[in-house]
Formats: sequence, C-alpha cells, structure tokens
Amino acid sequence: MSAFAVAARAALEHELTGPASAPVVLALGGISATRHVVSTVEDPAPGWWEGIGGDGRALDTTSRRVLGVEFLDGGCNEDGTPARVVTTHDQAAAIVELLDALEIDQLDAAIGASYGGMVALALAERWPERVRRLVVISAAHEAYPMSTALRALQRATVELGLRSGNAREAMIIARGLAMTTYRSAREFAERFPPAPLAGARASLQAELDVERYLRHAGERFAERMRPARFLALSLSGDLHRVRPEQVRVPTTLVAAQGDTLVPPSQMRELARRLPRLRAFHTLRSRRGHDAFLTETGRLNRLLTTILDD
Repeated sequence: MSAFAVAARAALEHELTGPASAPVVLALGGISATRHVVSTVEDPAPGWWEGIGGDGRALDTTSRRVLGVEFLDGGCNEDGTPARVVTTHDQAAAIVELLDALEIDQLDAAIGASYGGMVALALAERWPERVRRLVVISAAHEAYPMSTALRALQRATVELGLRSGNAREAMIIARGLAMTTYRSAREFAERFPPAPLAGARASLQAELDVERYLRHAGERFAERMRPARFLALSLSGDLHRVRPEQVRVPTTLVAAQGDTLVPPSQMRELARRLPRLRAFHTLRSRRGHDAFLTETGRLNRLLTTILDD
C-alpha cells in the first residue's frame, strides 16, 4: 500500500443516506461521479445516479443506506499536473478506511459502474470480507488496449494545454474525444444529420451538429473537473488490473450493448475467470458505455432483482 494511500484515505469525502439500521450499499460511478449519489433532505439537488436511487427505486433509501464517495486524485502540482499516481487499489484502501471510521463491518453490496466498477473489483480482490456481493457494470479486470490508446491521447491533449496556457480548451477537446467512446456509433448515426451538400452552407467556419454537441459536453466538463483530477483518474483507469481468480466475492456482471470502451467480449472473459460468478447480463441500449446513466428504467428493474435476491 502506498504511503499516499495511508495518509489520504482518512480524508475521503463521503455521503451516507438511509435508515441507520439498514444494510449499506456502496455506489461508485465514473470519473465524473461524486459522493452525492441521490438527492437527500440535507441536499435535495439531483445526485449523479438520481434515476437509480431514491424511494421505490433499486437504491431505495427507505430500506437501504446508500454510501457515495469522492475518488482520491493525488493532489495537484503548481503546473496543474497530478502530484501523485493513484491506483484503483488506493481508492479501495481509502474506502476500507472509511468503512472502519463509519463502523461498517461489511457492505451488503458494492455496485460500481465504469471507473467505479474497477474500484469495486479492486476492493473485492484485496478486502473480500468487507463486501457481501458485487455488481460490476461496464468495467473489467484490466483496461482495454484501444480504450487506453484513446485515453492516452486525451491526456496528451490536456498536458499540451497546460504547457501552452490553454488548459480549458484542451479539456473541452479531450472530453469531446471521450464522448465518442462513451456513446455508440449507432446513436451518433441516428441522432446527428450528415454534413450538408457541398456548396449549401460550406465555409471554413462551418460547425456541424455533432461538433456542437461535443463542444457543449466538453464545456460542461471543463467547468466542474480540474485538469489534474482528470489526468490522475484517467491514468488510474489505464493502470487498473486485478486478478479475476482472486475475486472470491459473489459477483454479477452487467455489460452494455454497443459499449466500445469496455466491450462485452472483455466482460465475458472476466466472467469466465471469476470463481463466484452469479450472473452475466447484457443491458440493451443504443447509448453504449453510458447506458448505466441513460437506461435508468431497464437498469432499475435489473438492479432491483439483483439486490432483492
């Protein structure tokens, strides 16, 4: 365990909501997710998984305690780059320290999607006694090489932006590139029209509909994510690796149809190697990797069945 993890994990920010005596479910999302999973009395703003958490939903806060955390990011150097490398096992160690502080001996379930699924797998590999069951959505035991290639280009873009004094613009471009991996080619084809016929509106300043969408997504991301945090968490995902054979917690896997970032074929490989696989599901969607955020109806029904089992 790194000295950084030991020093930083006690400061892990979190939010815990639900009846004091109810079983605790840890909910972990992508690198943009926060500790605010679902709206609460104290903070009525919508959480990052609002469609999944709340009364009558899979993460019903009247019958379960929902725990959300802020991922560690290693801090920031003066030049805007990350101060330290943070691994998914560092994140898991910080969560274990938090569970100790909250006097939670064992989670009823850890549900992780995307980067959060990587962290959940790291938690189950090193500390199986702290989680009774695992649900992993659109995440695998290691990074997919093509996904690493695309994330490396995103990081290079942001690093160039930091060196040239254009960090915000670089973050916008990097996020736009990321969105092409979070969503599917099918959705883009159905959602955005092709370019107009040559001469109809052609100019050097022409902006296509899909370009406006990517720009808007990038601007929103740049407003809430520091470059150092993005660089640290992006690299953390690419450094992630667990041994499936060592994950001895009962595990349910959920792959997303059309996911190019974490292809269902890679999750099937994980399924074959897990010693205690409970089930493998494919979430039908045209949204690809982001299905865990967009297909709330289907995912609600699926997670409710899993958690009530």
